[in-house]
Amino acid sequence: MRYLIMTDLEGAAGVDSFKQTRTIDPAEKGSGMKQLAREVNACVEGIKQVDAEAEVDVIDGHGTGGLFPDDLAGSNYLLYKDFQHDWSRYTALLYVGQHAMAGTIDAPLCHTYSSLSVQYYRLNDVYIGEFAAFANYAGLNGVPTIFLAGDDKAALEAQMFVPQIETAVTKFGKGLEAAEHLSSDEACRSIREGAKRAVQRLAEIPPFNRFQAPFIFEARNYEPFDRDALLARKPNANIIDDRTYRLETSDYRQLPFF
Repeated sequence: MRYLIMTDLEGAAGVDSFKQTRTIDPAEKGSGMKQLAREVNACVEGIKQVDAEAEVDVIDGHGTGGLFPDDLAGSNYLLYKDFQHDWSRYTALLYVGQHAMAGTIDAPLCHTYSSLSVQYYRLNDVYIGEFAAFANYAGLNGVPTIFLAGDDKAALEAQMFVPQIETAVTKFGKGLEAAEHLSSDEACRSIREGAKRAVQRLAEIPPFNRFQAPFIFEARNYEPFDRDALLARKPNANIIDDRTYRLETSDYRQLPFF
């Protein structure tokens, strides 16, 4: 069977400052990237403890890069832009390094796609973050989301959408840039065990596909946007005010998650 791991940098143990995530300088974020790779490798090990012949693809979902490809063991590295969207290949989706959605209380480094510009996303009248957006995409294609590793608020968010999901907590949020962290070894042990349980319970975790067409999407930014530039990118957008727009589509791929 083949598994897909979506990664992000903000949820890894030891990462609790935007200085570690917004930069492209490896000297600033390198230690976090190394830890994220350890956590991904632990997740892969957990999967393979149950499914020894498993193939695993890993998406680097962090905008400025969250993984050094050579640090991965037993899996295939993909950039998010190179993901082929062929869900028929996959048995399940897992998350490693995940953070909570923008506006979550005491959630370290919480944001929704852009920590600098997006105040919130809503889909069919429900506030969503990166977890629900991609998990629903998988679910619309029949693929269950079975595991999440990240901070404690991200784990709660995942359980809100997928109550049956297995989770592993890498840190406990105390504020936007504050957390109590597990050690690297403790986080990896928890992830390895959680991923193993998730694969063992695969049949018990249904695909998450609560958001069905028509998809009514709303976004609000922190700062006013350029109306003409927005309409050039999204000609079917309905401008609500200088920071908010909505769009409606029957094609999930037309939403701004991709």
